[in-house]
Amino acid sequence: MTQTLRALKPPHETRTRILDASEELFMQHGFEGASMRLLTAKAGVNLAAVNYHFGSKDALIEAVFRRRLDPMNAERIVALDRLEKSAGGTPLAPAEIIRAFLRTSLAMIEDSRCGGRNFIRLLGRAYTEPSKPIRGLIGQLYAPVMERYKAAFARALPNLPGEELVWRLHFMFGTLSYTLAATDTVQLIAGCKPEDRYDAKLLEERLTAFLEAGLLAPLGVQSTVRKAA
Repeated sequence: MTQTLRALKPPHETRTRILDASEELFMQHGFEGASMRLLTAKAGVNLAAVNYHFGSKDALIEAVFRRRLDPMNAERIVALDRLEKSAGGTPLAPAEIIRAFLRTSLAMIEDSRCGGRNFIRLLGRAYTEPSKPIRGLIGQLYAPVMERYKAAFARALPNLPGEELVWRLHFMFGTLSYTLAATDTVQLIAGCKPEDRYDAKLLEERLTAFLEAGLLAPLGVQSTVRKAA
């Protein structure tokens, strides 16, 4: 009877179970630590089902990220397009651009249907783990949205040299990825509440203020000399 019920389940349901299980286990154990044995046991499928739907573990990892990042980045571009249309050609304020980028990822913290905390923590882990293939994949998936946002920041900060903008965006996304990784470092600081890291609205306010200050910081001596040259 159980085998019959399993056979009647539509392919997309099996695929979704595999993706859900992989997302959680990759977040908990890392990409190398989550074995196919663990994945199949968690999803309640055999290895043949994983191979049928994905072909390989690398393809499975890519599918896990694409399921969340493709719609997330599409939404980010839509949000930026909407802001720029409303501005009528006037450069946006840096804080507006930051918020447009942050909101889609932070909103996921409170939306379990779209991955919730599991995927956000997995994304943070992908940023911080030294895996070149994973970083290459993330870079590929983010490339279109990053180009759009970089251009928006360049228009918003016309006096900031291009090289300096690249570095500040690097620091900005480093801060965001470390925050998304949900490390326990905040517990070492007296007076901080670790649970606040899951409050999307509070995180948006704090991150926006911090990141905007970094983008607007005075140029260092070397950057000022290079700009003058």
